[in-house]
Amino acid sequence: MRVLVLNPGSSTLKAVVLEPPGRDPLATIEVQLGADASRGADIGVVVAETVDGLTPDVDPATIEAVGYRVVHGGTRFSGPVQIDDDVLAAIDGLADLAPLHNGLAAATIRAGRAALPGATHVASFDTAFHAVLREDAIRYAVPTRWGEEWGVRRYGFHGLSVEWATRRAAELLGRPIGGLRIVVAHLGNGCSVTAVDGGRSVETSMGMTPLEGLVMGTRAGSLDPGILLRLLRDGHRSADELAEDLDHRSGLLGLSGRSSDVRVLLAAEADGDAASALALAVFIRRAAAGIAAAATALDRLDAVIFTGGIGAHAGSIRGRIVGRLAILGIEPTLGDRIGADTEPETADSIDDGGRGPALVRISAREDVIIAEQAALIAGRGVSAS
Repeated sequence: MRVLVLNPGSSTLKAVVLEPPGRDPLATIEVQLGADASRGADIGVVVAETVDGLTPDVDPATIEAVGYRVVHGGTRFSGPVQIDDDVLAAIDGLADLAPLHNGLAAATIRAGRAALPGATHVASFDTAFHAVLREDAIRYAVPTRWGEEWGVRRYGFHGLSVEWATRRAAELLGRPIGGLRIVVAHLGNGCSVTAVDGGRSVETSMGMTPLEGLVMGTRAGSLDPGILLRLLRDGHRSADELAEDLDHRSGLLGLSGRSSDVRVLLAAEADGDAASALALAVFIRRAAAGIAAAATALDRLDAVIFTGGIGAHAGSIRGRIVGRLAILGIEPTLGDRIGADTEPETADSIDDGGRGPALVRISAREDVIIAEQAALIAGRGVSAS
């Protein structure tokens, strides 16, 4: 089955055509949507042009299924689902919980259905991988009615990336997934860490929304809720202004005052820019702390996986994070031994006996998982395991 995967991210739209179980793309297109894709991008036009742009590599008429990455599935969607009008309305309805993502995903789906009306359209959810989290992992220490009446709980995100990274790490390490205890650090414009025990999510840093956890490109990550209460009470910010600040003006951008792009900040740091250096230092400290915290959910740590745009492609950042993880039994210099960013995916351990946690660098391939799920839902029986 020929599947088109449309992955709308916070700054790009990635389109890949695959024939599961094959992993080699028949066609790949990546469209830059700006620093914040939730604003300004005419996604309908972008999707239509992207589908047309598949020619001559792929005839769009041969595409039988289209799979979409959707960030938030709420409690309704715990696995992939064929899209109809009701499903689309539900995805749109969750936009308040993922304002940078779900609205954009819904718009992408509408455009995709219009461009390829004869295909089966399937949504894959980043939250689905975390649907198995235990009650003590999803609960916040707030009044019970918050959860029972208002749905306040942890969902977790980046599940499609974590699922691929888990599978690929097992291949690179030559270990069965069922026997692996790992922490996956997805570091990009959005960042999270997830502890995975035997292929199941047991701890993750993102919460009810994609705002919680690590420092990100334009998102603040975790912060003292008392700060928000004070700003509201003192009249410095309204609820809408806080949402704007936390989603769009914080993180690396807010700290540096310059950019959310690590490449830009590294260059500025090298030129002596103190604000950029501080932004990177805070990012690195919080990422390392998140990895260490997630490891406490496991009875042992077999490997730390780095993926995402920064995790897989910013060796100096990766090395500096690893340098803070000696408490986990990881040699500080190990970050430099898992290959240059231009080399294939690599894995390394502290010594040839593999007695310490391994480090693994993996390119994000959510498209493989999404394509398999779309093919499965479309009825051709391709395994998504």
